[in-house]
Amino acid sequence: MKIKTIETFSTEFVGFVRVTVDSGEQGWGQVSTYHSDITSTILHRQIAPWSLGWDATDINGLVDIITDREHKFPGSYLRRAIGGLDTALWDLHAKRENKSVCELIGGNRTPLRAYASSMKRDITPKNEAIRLQRLRDQYGFDAFKIRVGSECGRDVDEWPGRSEEIIPTMRKALGDDVAILADGNSCYSPKRAIEVGRLLEDNDYGHFEEPCPYWEMEQTREVKDALNIDVSGGEQDCDIPTWQHMIEMRAVDVIQPDVCYLGGLTRTLRVAKMGELAGLPCTPHCANLSMVTLFTMHLLASIPNAGKYLEFSIEGEDYYPWQDGLFVKSPYDIVDGKASIPDLPGWGVEINPDWLDKANYQKSEL
Repeated sequence: MKIKTIETFSTEFVGFVRVTVDSGEQGWGQVSTYHSDITSTILHRQIAPWSLGWDATDINGLVDIITDREHKFPGSYLRRAIGGLDTALWDLHAKRENKSVCELIGGNRTPLRAYASSMKRDITPKNEAIRLQRLRDQYGFDAFKIRVGSECGRDVDEWPGRSEEIIPTMRKALGDDVAILADGNSCYSPKRAIEVGRLLEDNDYGHFEEPCPYWEMEQTREVKDALNIDVSGGEQDCDIPTWQHMIEMRAVDVIQPDVCYLGGLTRTLRVAKMGELAGLPCTPHCANLSMVTLFTMHLLASIPNAGKYLEFSIEGEDYYPWQDGLFVKSPYDIVDGKASIPDLPGWGVEINPDWLDKANYQKSEL
């Protein structure tokens, strides 16, 4: 079963991939969101030449040979492109077996507890509390994540005092029975991160994500070692040796790979396995409602060290207008605070033909 064609349908924000093999069977995947038009071009220029004619059953070998052949381009864009091919091949194989992807890799479709993930920093603590209370009451969420500090902020808050205000405000507004997580997005020096972490501990928060610049793993470990709250991270990291180093040095308590940033399901399963062997839970990053959250749902339903939650973005089309109209039927329904994997083969979703017709189209062919 040889890979015959690779097609991409992309905009600046999202790009879908269709792979066809010589039997005529097809699978759908997705390159990483953001600058997806660039990533799609990389897929055709640097991924397709090594993939066309390859045995489609050998996904492990394919993702490795691409990495080897493109050794002079080891960065994020290459992995984001590989992920589009990888996820399309997994969809194809699952459909051939008339199974969901999670069933194909040994999992089951058990509903997943979701945490409502807020991307907003430009919101007052009072208004954020009102917003999350409404989501709790409407969808049954019993876990939430908020933002503290500012993104890569060098110890500068979004505005003075915001973090000190929002941390206790959210606990008071949501009550003691709700899990609350906090994301620093690489804002803090270790000293300041530890100060914020103590405040999170005092208010019984569940984990502190990416407190320090993510590339400074020694800083993150310093914070982890100083705090009782779980420190999590890894969403940006796309190199397997980096992951091995992070896990071996125990930089974090919870690993957070992103299926699309890391290069697809195959590579993410490897990282999850590293975490399992080290006794670390895996709570992947998936910060929008493209296919990345769906990929993550199948992953979490299949690994023994799945973390407590599925990240679930609560920002709709007003915040991410490019999310509108991606699918014929949305695979994302939250009932009693939980998400369910669609009862369909493959990833279980159909891309909207109208969206595809308007996207930029490229094709590589054997």
